[in-house]
Amino acid sequence: MSLKIGITGGIGSGKSVVSRLLHQMGVPVYYSDAESKRLTSSDAGIKSALCELLGDEVYKDGILNKPFLASYLFASADNAKRIESIIHPVVKKDFIDWCIRNQQHPIVATESAILIESGFNSIVDKIILVTAPEDIRVIRAMNRDKSTEVQVRARISAQMPDAAKEKYADYIIINDGVKPLIPQVLDIFNDCLKAASKI
Repeated sequence: MSLKIGITGGIGSGKSVVSRLLHQMGVPVYYSDAESKRLTSSDAGIKSALCELLGDEVYKDGILNKPFLASYLFASADNAKRIESIIHPVVKKDFIDWCIRNQQHPIVATESAILIESGFNSIVDKIILVTAPEDIRVIRAMNRDKSTEVQVRARISAQMPDAAKEKYADYIIINDGVKPLIPQVLDIFNDCLKAASKI
């Protein structure tokens, strides 16, 4: 039985960097965003439920019609909840199955921007919140995604604020480019190894 870590943080916080560091330390990482996209394109149950909700146009010639799905998803909060209620349970089950396949490892991790919002926090043992000042996050996201400042700030305002996520976090990593990142990750890794040995 592995200790399950959830890694979360807003856009541009650097949670993927933390995930990669943990991976280099031997921790398998389940990338929820990528797996969610894979399952939405391939899982028969998701396909059937989305077609029932949105019609056959959501899968053109069997291929996910991403612009069509996105236009529905972002039209309202209720629409987003309907889509999430179809996709999130399948991703959750996939993660649990993945954990079983990786149970020889003392620690496993999942990276998710919406770890708490999706209810994933209920199936992990420890939560790492990666934070950075908003201005730094904006610059990182603009450089990475070739987005405008207005677009990035709109995405940040749509996400759950760090102050709310902190209530769920067991560990907080400050990734501001000033405080060294690797020692923070190492401390958490060693602490989690100790916790894993008691499971």
